[in-house]
Amino acid sequence: MDHPERGGVTVLESADPAAVPGPRAEPEPASRWARALSGAGYRAPRRTPLDEQLVPPMPDGPGVTPELVPPSPLLSRLGLRLPDALWSWLCRWSGWLGPVAVAAFAGVLRFVNLGGPHALIFDETYYAKDAYALWRTGYETNWSDDANNLITGADPSVPFRTDPAYIVHPPVGKWIIGLGEQLYGMNPFGWRFMMAVLGTLSVLMLARIGRRLFRSTLLGCVAGLLLSVDGLHFVLSRTAILDLIVMFWFLAAFGLLLIDRDRTRALLAKRLDAGPGAGWWHLGWRPYRLAAGVSLGLMMGTKWSGGPAIAAFVLLTAFWDSSARRLAGRMRTADGQPLREGARALRYCWDFVWSGLSIGLTALATYLVTWTGWLLSSTEPGKGGYFRDWAVQNPGGFGPDWLRSLWHYHYTMWDFHTHLHSPHTYQSNPWSWLVLGRPVSFFYESPKNGQAGCTTADCAREVLAIGTPLLWWAGIAALLYCLYRWVMRRDWRAGALLSGVVAGYLPWFMYQERTIFLFYAVCFVPFMVLAVTMMIGAMLGPADASADRRLAGTTAAGLLVTAIMWNFLYFYPILTGQTIPMSDWNGRMWLSTWI
Repeated sequence: MDHPERGGVTVLESADPAAVPGPRAEPEPASRWARALSGAGYRAPRRTPLDEQLVPPMPDGPGVTPELVPPSPLLSRLGLRLPDALWSWLCRWSGWLGPVAVAAFAGVLRFVNLGGPHALIFDETYYAKDAYALWRTGYETNWSDDANNLITGADPSVPFRTDPAYIVHPPVGKWIIGLGEQLYGMNPFGWRFMMAVLGTLSVLMLARIGRRLFRSTLLGCVAGLLLSVDGLHFVLSRTAILDLIVMFWFLAAFGLLLIDRDRTRALLAKRLDAGPGAGWWHLGWRPYRLAAGVSLGLMMGTKWSGGPAIAAFVLLTAFWDSSARRLAGRMRTADGQPLREGARALRYCWDFVWSGLSIGLTALATYLVTWTGWLLSSTEPGKGGYFRDWAVQNPGGFGPDWLRSLWHYHYTMWDFHTHLHSPHTYQSNPWSWLVLGRPVSFFYESPKNGQAGCTTADCAREVLAIGTPLLWWAGIAALLYCLYRWVMRRDWRAGALLSGVVAGYLPWFMYQERTIFLFYAVCFVPFMVLAVTMMIGAMLGPADASADRRLAGTTAAGLLVTAIMWNFLYFYPILTGQTIPMSDWNGRMWLSTWI
């Protein structure tokens, strides 16, 4: 085992699950080659106990960290000495303290000057007003042409109307945006508040997910830190549009399924003494899997682009269940004999069917609930949500009126999305997303000397939705590394994070002719960050590596993280709409397609 808790990368499952003969496999006798090489100093690697293969131990925490932790050699060399009780407490709770500290850093970045620019930027012109209407009527409404100027003017007012508007995205994201407006008013800080909250929470979630995935608090905090300084995630955490909310529920579902995976395997580990065939069919109550289904339903209830994630995660968790049974020796009969192929296939089918039912049906039910505001609105013409009266105007057909109206609304939404070809200045092809070929300008002004803080002849103010270039370009190499780990080393962690990239990225290649944008990629950014973190773990090397190897790996990893953070700070002015000289703005346009 490569001690992942200290930065190494390892395959936590047996490369050949069938090699585990029963619930508690006896150590295999040394091979002839191993005995022959033992005279030359060869020592066979320690065989990881089966229960640790099922559920590797966490790196720290209550029950794991000893009551008294030896002082840190690094702090000692720096001349620092904390009281033993305080140091032990910090070590014991580092799995929470580290991620919370990283999330606090991300929160400061996102909340500072959240109300600027004082305008409805890019698609905020739709979602901020739709959110306001939802909290008052339960459905979206039309607005006057001068609504933006009235809302953001020197003497702001809200020209609210109640006539329904045709909207092509489900309501969850707008309910969330509207919560901030309820708390802080119909102003830029109000409609961006919940975005900053979700952006900060997603950093905390990713740090905890990284810790669980890699069994390393250090690597978990690195993942959270990298996400906090990604430009695209940062900009969308400060802009009231839907895509960051899609990412939040996507990441939440992944984290919940990781917890479910550990709980299920822990249950199997406890059953190892009950016999090889006991309890294979029922893997216990799965509340975290159901919660993941709720998260996926909320993701779909924000934007339909979350649909592929449901299919990907159903397959992922079903594969995890089947793998756990094979590893635990449960693919056997009650008397310990290997199952026949037919029975083995039946058990595989059960895993996939139960995964699909528990996640898919929960997601579907959650999605329907998200339309409650529209469903409860009036069916009188012009008095309720758009198309709420369609079944009344078109009697007959199968099913209750509310379902027929909802189905018709969804049909028209699907038709709109599949035929959206209107050209846009900042549209891009998914082939260019990983290299940041065409970012999206959410806001741009060209103040002159004396305007908006400009101190030169010409200045620029821009909010550019672009990822941190060094992070994304390192992410390309990291994704290739993870593909190698998954294909050649059968590393389940690489496969898990690649499934997130596949679900969030590849479906867009089917719609290359549509009007799509780079910022749609934010939904898979956390998984790309996990890939970079996994690559950094490999750079750090295993705990038993030589001192020179560890020093070289630590130096390289530190330089990479430092360079990414510098890159974020360099682009910070054009991520936040700061006024800078035009020459400085031009210096940040590294590619001509960024202009």
